[in-house]
Amino acid sequence: MVAQNGKDLLIKLDLTGVGQFETIAGLRATRISFNAESVDVTSLESQGGWRELLAGAGVKSAAISGSGVFKDAATDERARQIFFDGETPNFQVIIPSFGTVEGPFQITSVEYSGSHNGEASYELSMASAGALSFTVL
Repeated sequence: MVAQNGKDLLIKLDLTGVGQFETIAGLRATRISFNAESVDVTSLESQGGWRELLAGAGVKSAAISGSGVFKDAATDERARQIFFDGETPNFQVIIPSFGTVEGPFQITSVEYSGSHNGEASYELSMASAGALSFTVL
């Protein structure tokens, strides 16, 4: 895989609940992380005293975050609504030259900030809220 532009890592939000995905407005920095908890099954019989993990066990999760400038666009309004209503709509994350991750996420934090001589900005954090799918690009 060759080097990619960071601006091509996109976070998209299903605006209507019917698969109408739109890139969240104003984002300048985006991030996705995947996690899997391990289940330790080490016992006195473990070979050489090495830790053993149970394959396929544990909870999988993903986290998305992004920050950018406040645009007051339809996606800004929808993100606020999702947070205050506690919804878990589908999001898409486009990872350039890799694939698309899609599934339900809950917005866990929204932060707005601004300085006297600068732009209004915001940060979003989201946690996976169900099974995710991955489609190779």
